[in-house]
Amino acid sequence: MAGARSRTFEGWPLFANSFRPFFLLAAIQAGLSILAWLPMFYGELSVTSAFAPRDWHVHEMLYGFLPAVITGFLFTAIPNWTGQLPIQGASLGALLVVWLAGRAAVTLSAELGWTFALVADAAFLALVVAAATREIVAGGNWRNLPVVILVLVLLAGNVGFHLEAHLEGAADVSIRVGIGVVVLMISLIGGRIIPSFTRNWLVKFNPGRLPVPFGRFDGMVVGSSALALIAWIVAPLNMITAAMTALVGALHLIRLARWAGDRTWRERLLLVLHVGYVFVPLGFLLHALAGLGALPPSAGIHAWMAGAAGTMTLAVMTRASLGHTGQALTASPATQAIYVAIVVAALARIAAVAWPVHSDALLHIAACGWVLAFVGFAIAFGPLLAGSNRRALAIMGVPVPAR
Repeated sequence: MAGARSRTFEGWPLFANSFRPFFLLAAIQAGLSILAWLPMFYGELSVTSAFAPRDWHVHEMLYGFLPAVITGFLFTAIPNWTGQLPIQGASLGALLVVWLAGRAAVTLSAELGWTFALVADAAFLALVVAAATREIVAGGNWRNLPVVILVLVLLAGNVGFHLEAHLEGAADVSIRVGIGVVVLMISLIGGRIIPSFTRNWLVKFNPGRLPVPFGRFDGMVVGSSALALIAWIVAPLNMITAAMTALVGALHLIRLARWAGDRTWRERLLLVLHVGYVFVPLGFLLHALAGLGALPPSAGIHAWMAGAAGTMTLAVMTRASLGHTGQALTASPATQAIYVAIVVAALARIAAVAWPVHSDALLHIAACGWVLAFVGFAIAFGPLLAGSNRRALAIMGVPVPAR
């Protein structure tokens, strides 16, 4: 990998690195959106959006929250990939304003108009794709171009979401496109960082069996996942799709078993990556059952979104926030509580689909767990992301290295 270039940044630390504002505000948005969604689900609250309540909820999770996390990760990783200077300061602030404008435009789209909301919302991912492509081309790092291509497909899905919601009354295919992109990104990026981080830790602290690095088998699994997801996007309840998703789910379980996750119990910052990835094969297997008529399709969707996306984003956000600010790479009690909350939320949300007789209670558990996880991240890591308050870090239980 190319070495990252750096320059002295003398402004507010929040805008020194891309992960700082995007991780923090994405976590706040994720928590507040679910706080609003549950009363909307029960008809106790409404927003001035041109989207139906369900579509507003799906959009703000899939095309609002997740792109912010992806951007924070992407523009933190790209300098390491290419050796280019990071995006920071005014440029980073402008990008953040565009993301915030998109959130406001979508929520107020009934008054502002759906076309204005589409342009304002799509502008963010369009800028991300343009900036990321420029950096990768300038650095000649073609190996990571597929990640940018996936973000471009996510942009297309977002545009399609607005068009479907306006023309058809509700989004459908564009939702599956966005989810498919997210699952592929987790499969691709997770398949590289999880065995790598695991190997690095095991070599130092728990010698013995090591994870198998990314190789031909992993490439085959990612490629098979892409084919199965395309089939799911086109015909989600088809028997052929069910067979493909069942096979791919089994392949992901084999892949996960090769990463020695069972040997990482002592370090929860690492263990949570393996736990989060479990939801990827679980989602495929649940979709296979849905194709056979044994479960509603939303069980697999929530395995991927609440489970894989929710857990993996928090796993990456906590690790990157600690690592890129010079803190010890270990999970504090507060961080471990965040992990427990998101896993409980994901399992409860899936269970609410599988056991509808208990859905009300399970939905409330899922919502509370999700809010506690993401608002908890904002509270626990906010001082670290917005500045460098050592006393605040010590109070929160985040390890602070000696000077």
